[in-house]
Amino acid sequence: MSVNKIEKTMIGVEGHITIWDPENGDVFTRRRNAINFENMSVALANLLANEAGATGSHHIGTMKFGNAGTTIDGVGAVTYKATNTTLSTGALYNQTFSKAVDEAVTGSALNSVEVSHTATNLFSDVIVTCTLDYGEPSGQDATDTATNMDGTYVFDELALYSANDDLLTHVIFHPVQKSANRKIQVIYTLRLRTSYSDV
Repeated sequence: MSVNKIEKTMIGVEGHITIWDPENGDVFTRRRNAINFENMSVALANLLANEAGATGSHHIGTMKFGNAGTTIDGVGAVTYKATNTTLSTGALYNQTFSKAVDEAVTGSALNSVEVSHTATNLFSDVIVTCTLDYGEPSGQDATDTATNMDGTYVFDELALYSANDDLLTHVIFHPVQKSANRKIQVIYTLRLRTSYSDV
């Protein structure tokens, strides 16, 4: 008697960020991120079905930055908060800046979303680039003070949001100050991996 096997497909999403100064090559942080699996599953399903959301689309639209992902005590010890990825309503702790990364909006490779795939690999990368030039955000400090870790643009959290404004990912990291004397760039790689097993 033959046994029919069911092929079970598994999809995994993992992410990694690098924040660096593209002018001098200084790397400020490298960190893995957390995925909001509910929102990501909704986005992937709707993208495959070519369906729009209630207020927009499910593709990656913006990168949002915040400054309340960590606490620093009197001796400088940093405590990292948990990521807000367990509920579909998750958000940054305190968003202070947002930038479009959809090149259909930005018209620039410096703020864009690209796909990278090599034939025969069971994964594809979505590479999100977000560049904060010298003059942005408006109201930033003139120079990196390295003393005021509570500033509006001392970032310690960031997230990818869909054009439908759903949080897809959240990462918390050691604070990085954005000041007018430096350009910073975030390279955010999401790896979508597929595999299967016979059941």
